[in-house]
Amino acid sequence: MLSAIRIFLAFTVLAILLIKGSALLRGRGQDLPWAQLDLAAPPGRFTAGKIAELGEDAPRCRALIAAAGNQSRPAPSRRESDNCGYNDGTRVSLGIAPSPGGLITSCPVAAALGVWERQVQADAQRLLGSGIARFVHAGSYSCRRLYNRGGGPFSEHATADAVDILGFELTDGRRISLLRDWTGAPADAAFLRAARDSACRVFSTVLSPDYNEAHRDHLHLDTADRGPAGWRACR
Repeated sequence: MLSAIRIFLAFTVLAILLIKGSALLRGRGQDLPWAQLDLAAPPGRFTAGKIAELGEDAPRCRALIAAAGNQSRPAPSRRESDNCGYNDGTRVSLGIAPSPGGLITSCPVAAALGVWERQVQADAQRLLGSGIARFVHAGSYSCRRLYNRGGGPFSEHATADAVDILGFELTDGRRISLLRDWTGAPADAAFLRAARDSACRVFSTVLSPDYNEAHRDHLHLDTADRGPAGWRACR
């Protein structure tokens, strides 16, 4: 029994050293589970989980947003019931402007959007030859259950821990729509999939038109903290 425990501990230490060594060799501290979250750094394998944990600490979340140069600001709290409302509302203000304006999300969602926009801009330049001026959304907060059912669990929208992205407006005037372009021109479709994939590095759950018919026209992005063994998805 003692021998088995020693072997387990040895493998655990080896795994930790391999993770740490790999991250340091690549100069990516955000790949380390114990590294402090830096919203200005390229996202690592633990970034999404660390952002989700900010839902427990609004002051820290807001401090990290400010340190990263994100212009998002606190918004008034809102509470409709035990299941609906938020105390860490954040008015989103990024280099890529939300359309319509005045978008308010939870603080972790605003933090994740700030990280995500840098990769989305890079992907747009690489795949579409243009920058992004605005992201078109269908809102964040909505006091409702999953899929608007009459019963069952409440949606992450009920606490503003989710935002639905419908598409993008480019600086050259073009518009990219999830509904139209997910299966449209190759470059447009490739960009939307790149946007989905990069979102998976900073959001807890990302659902796209590949997931089901209910998401045919948007990307669902949420930062719900479901713990280390909680359900997560990138689809």
